[in-house]
Amino acid sequence: MAVLTTRRGETERDVQIPPVGLEGRLALPEGTPAVVAFAHGSGSSRLSPRNQRVAEALREHGLGTLLFDLLTDEEATDRGKVFDIPLLAERLILATRWLGEREETRDLRVGYFGASTGAAAALVAAARGEREIGAIVSRGGRPDLAGSVLPQVRAPTLLVVGGQDPSVLELNRAALAELRCEKELAVVPGATHLFEEPGALEEVMALAGRWFSEHLAPEGTELIFRDREQAGRRLAEALVRFKGSDPVVLALPRGGVPVAFEIARSLEAPLDLVLVRKIGAPFQPELAVAAVVDGEKMEITVNEDLVEALRLPEGYIREQAARQVEEIERRRGLYLRGRDRVGVEGKTAVIVDDGIATGASMRAALRAVRRRKPARLVLAVPVAPPDTVAALRREADEVVCLSTPSYFGAIGQFYADFRQVGDDEVRELLERAAGWRPKPAAPGVA
Repeated sequence: MAVLTTRRGETERDVQIPPVGLEGRLALPEGTPAVVAFAHGSGSSRLSPRNQRVAEALREHGLGTLLFDLLTDEEATDRGKVFDIPLLAERLILATRWLGEREETRDLRVGYFGASTGAAAALVAAARGEREIGAIVSRGGRPDLAGSVLPQVRAPTLLVVGGQDPSVLELNRAALAELRCEKELAVVPGATHLFEEPGALEEVMALAGRWFSEHLAPEGTELIFRDREQAGRRLAEALVRFKGSDPVVLALPRGGVPVAFEIARSLEAPLDLVLVRKIGAPFQPELAVAAVVDGEKMEITVNEDLVEALRLPEGYIREQAARQVEEIERRRGLYLRGRDRVGVEGKTAVIVDDGIATGASMRAALRAVRRRKPARLVLAVPVAPPDTVAALRREADEVVCLSTPSYFGAIGQFYADFRQVGDDEVRELLERAAGWRPKPAAPGVA
């Protein structure tokens, strides 16, 4: 059984679900409150690129995922079994029972993500299984195939359908009318059945992340921010005292840029980037052993304990750092298109991200900016774990963090909308910010 440790203690492992031996992949972020089981009737659910992308987005929200095949390879060739909703539902119930028997998952809440006929299977399994299901999301599914079971479903259910999938949209509307639980129909404009259009699947990921975060979070845990823009505006209110201290706002791309944009606009300050690239361990790139930060002089922060534990060969960090510096320069050219780096010497440097988990990248960024001799170094983030904030106070002159929840699985769990920020959005915001930079006074003009 392959086991891989990834970001912030997350583990992934290949599994087989008895008694049929269904192949699956279980991924559990550290401290996750819930696991979402994926149900797809046709083909391989665990190898579906669309399912994998949605699962990755849910893990960004701090949720565990179970991608598994409801049918064996031989069964999947029988078209009749693809539409055998009782069989598919029974397989999902078996997987849910298996989760309840494992020490690492028995206390976690369970949600279902269904696609195609898997959506109907999820609804039937939720109504007839022995374990309470916390939430259901259907992507382009056929919930109508659940038939007379629909009024029995108690789990909050979100149906997501493409606006250019008219027949399935009508079937979902009919199913929605039969449901007696908390329910919602979300139509993604311009999307067809497989959500292959640009941005369509990202919209599904955002909708699913919001629904599951709202309904699977531990009791008493609430979403804090609607989106990065709102988080930025709230941070700006806490930073207003720096408006007259010649501030410069520095964002960690990509997620930190929308947050930093709102702060820079409020403070009437220039906006620039701090580009950080982590160096992953061999054969385990998500495990950061060091980080590289751009600047006049390359800054490398190394996790010495991890390097020693992994017995990395001499020169590994140096060789990998050289590659990451090239990528940093490429990204600076992509985002800033030749604009000069904003100077921070003698000024108040405000470093911003959309949140912090472990703090490895932010620690490297703070140390690199400190070398540029700002008069004051301020770290500003919407949310971070209390232990991470405490550790980073040693790196900055001041830390402004709006929320430090004791339960912390992942940054995305505290946002209703935590969709990915694209390169085009980063460029647009930086270009807009460049327009409000104060112009230097002409010689001789007071």
